[in-house]
Amino acid sequence: MKALRSPITRAVAAVLAKARENAGLTQRQLAARIRRPHSVIGMIESDQRQVTVPELITLAEAMDVDPVDLLKRILRDRAAR
Repeated sequence: MKALRSPITRAVAAVLAKARENAGLTQRQLAARIRRPHSVIGMIESDQRQVTVPELITLAEAMDVDPVDLLKRILRDRAAR
């Protein structure tokens, strides 16, 4: 599948992957926490699927991360690209 490759989707992918790793979770573990197939996490992290705001909040909470902090990280990462 083709990557989306916009600066914001790349930032979302990178920040979510880093947050998951910092939480000590595998893609499968995170997927289980949000009751979705692990392929969803893989597609998000490889910039092949966009994330909705409700999904971003759910992912943040599943990683015990403040959703606002996660969004701030995404915006900083995007600005650095």
